[in-house]
Amino acid sequence: MGLRFFLLVNKQGQTRVAQYYQYRDVETRVTNEAEIIRKCLARTEKQCSFMEYRGFKLIFRRYASLYFIVGADNDENELAILEFIHMVVETMDQYFEGVCELDIMFNIDKAHFILDEMIANGEIVETNKTRIIAPIRVIDKVDKLSS
Repeated sequence: MGLRFFLLVNKQGQTRVAQYYQYRDVETRVTNEAEIIRKCLARTEKQCSFMEYRGFKLIFRRYASLYFIVGADNDENELAILEFIHMVVETMDQYFEGVCELDIMFNIDKAHFILDEMIANGEIVETNKTRIIAPIRVIDKVDKLSS
């Protein structure tokens, strides 16, 4: 399978983006998210950025006021997932010209689109920033023309 979910969370523990690649009912998602977020936010800068959680791995990284959290199968490479998180941040940074929490909140569809271009069915399928951003730019142009 690979990745189970991808979460973007602010420092207050509020989920801004949640993409799941394995079915979980809403109640389970909410319960698990709250526990996962508490665990990640409680870690200090000097502690490791990955941990075991209920039969899978949690890999996370903090950028400014946002935490990027990935749930992955046990056979996934933690360092590769950390690099992937960095690639997601760089891609969003390039598209939003300096991504911040407000960019995510006001353009939630674009954030999901970027993740959809990079991850399919829990597998990383694209890491080329130009290829990821190109379709979004086309949509932006069409939106401008129709306005």
